[in-house]
Amino acid sequence: MPGNEENAPRVNSEITSSQVLLVDENGVKVGITNTIEAIRMAQEQSLDLVEVAPMASPPVCRIMDYGKYRYQLQKKEKDARKKQKVQALKEIKMRPKIDDHDFDFKTKAVRNFLESGHRVKVSVFFRGREMSFLEKGEEVLNRVITECEDVGKSESKPMMEGRYMRILLTPLTSSTAKTSPAARDIQQGE
Repeated sequence: MPGNEENAPRVNSEITSSQVLLVDENGVKVGITNTIEAIRMAQEQSLDLVEVAPMASPPVCRIMDYGKYRYQLQKKEKDARKKQKVQALKEIKMRPKIDDHDFDFKTKAVRNFLESGHRVKVSVFFRGREMSFLEKGEEVLNRVITECEDVGKSESKPMMEGRYMRILLTPLTSSTAKTSPAARDIQQGE
C-alpha cells in the first residue's frame, strides 16, 4: 500500500494540502491547482498523484504511476547493494618457531585474502616458555609484512594481546596492488 513507510511520499487522498503545484506525467509544470482537481486529472489517466516536495509552498505533486516508481526505486537499491564490496576480517594463526614451508603456505593465504580485498589479522601464539622469546614472534610478523607489502599494509606495529602477538593487514587500493614488484621496479627505473 502506498504511504505505509514513514518516509514514503503521500499519494492521492493522503495529500492534505488544499492546493498543489502540479507537474504532469511528462514533467511539464501545469501550475497551482486544487488538490481534488489534480487527483481527478491523475485518475482520468489511470495514474496517481504523488507529493514529491511536501515542504514547498504549495506542495509540489506529480502525476505518475506510483507502483512503477516504487519498483524502480527498489531495483536501484538492490543494484546498489549488489555492487557493495563486503570486506571481511580473516585470521591466520602462526607459531614463533614456524617452519619455512608452513610460513610460505600461510603467507600465500594472507596474500590471496588481501588480493580479494579482505582485511587479515595475523596472530602468533606463544605457549609456556615461548613467552620469554617474544622477539621470535615479532620477527615472524615482520616477515609477513615484508612478504605482503605489495598487496597490503600493516596498520600498526606487532602488539601483544595476552598470549597472542597480532598485526592487522589491510589491502592496498586496487590501482597500486595490481602492479607486481617486478613491474614497479621497471616503472621506477624508466
